[in-house]
Parts: sequence; C-alpha cells; structure tokens
Amino acid sequence: MSSVDLEHIKRVYIESDLLFSQAEVETAMDRMAREITEQLMDANPVVFTVMNGGLVIAGQLLTRLNFPLEASYLHATRYRNTTSGHELEWKVPPMVEFKDRPVLIIDDILDEGHTLAAIIDHCRQGGASSVQCAVLVNKLHDRKARSDLKAEFVGLEVEDRYIFGYGMDYQGYWRNAPGIFAVKGM
Repeated sequence: MSSVDLEHIKRVYIESDLLFSQAEVETAMDRMAREITEQLMDANPVVFTVMNGGLVIAGQLLTRLNFPLEASYLHATRYRNTTSGHELEWKVPPMVEFKDRPVLIIDDILDEGHTLAAIIDHCRQGGASSVQCAVLVNKLHDRKARSDLKAEFVGLEVEDRYIFGYGMDYQGYWRNAPGIFAVKGM
C-alpha cells in the first residue's frame, strides 16, 4: 500500500492558482442547464455520469434539469494502471437501456478525451439516437484524441495546466475543492 504525503497534498491546494471561483462555476452550471434543457426537455434522454470525475458536476447539474430523464452512471478506463491507453475496459457498463434514445454523457473535463471518445463510440454503436456530451471544463490545447471530439455543452474553458476541483483530482485528492484550481508551476 502506497503512503500519501498529506502535507504535499495540502501544500498543493494552498499554493494553487484559483482559476474559477465557486460562484463562477455555479453560474457556468446554470448556463449549461439552460442549454441542455432547451435541447433535451422533450427528448426523454438517458443521462450517464462518467465516474469518478463526473460525480460532482452531475450531482449539481442534474438538480438543475427540470424535465423527465433517466440518470445512471458508467465507469470505464483505458489505462489499467499504466499511463498509456489500451482498449476500453468497463468497470461498470451502462445499466440503462439507451437504444433509440438520446444520450447525454456528463464528465468533469474534456482534456485529451481518449476514454470519452470510446464511451461516445460505444453509445453510438449501441443504438443511441444521438449522443451529446456535457463537461464542466474544456481544456484548450491541440492534443484531443480526435479532431472532431468536442462537447456540446461546456461550462468553462481553461488553459493547458494541471487543474483540480469540482470533480477533477490531484493525485486522487481535491475533487471536493470549491472552485477550479491550477497546480502552481504545472
């Protein structure tokens, strides 16, 4: 079992740069909810939260969507304890039938997007009538998994830094940070 240097974890938070305050994140989620509602309120969508990162945003975004939907979660990985991708491995596959229905995938961040792209492909191949993505953060860089990979609903855009808070973690910690922070020097 690996030991965690909690003093380091605490120091990262104390020294980090606040990119977006809790109020700014809440405003972005309100806007996202309005946009999602406009497009999906009469569509009977299935909404999948991507674990673990999507937990915080989905928990707060779902309460802003005042229309009928089925909510569930999924958990997939491509890494299998390595840093480079492999085939998609389902830790928890989609458990709600989505064939011939619109799917909305909620995740914390669109960074390079390899796993998100594979989840989108899985839903399309599984017969979803449409697949859209909502992410709290879109990271601005040119390393996306595919040139056509984008989220239809984006809360905030950030520079290419190591960020945490609102579901995004630093070494497994600070998903609970009340804002979006960038690690100093990263």
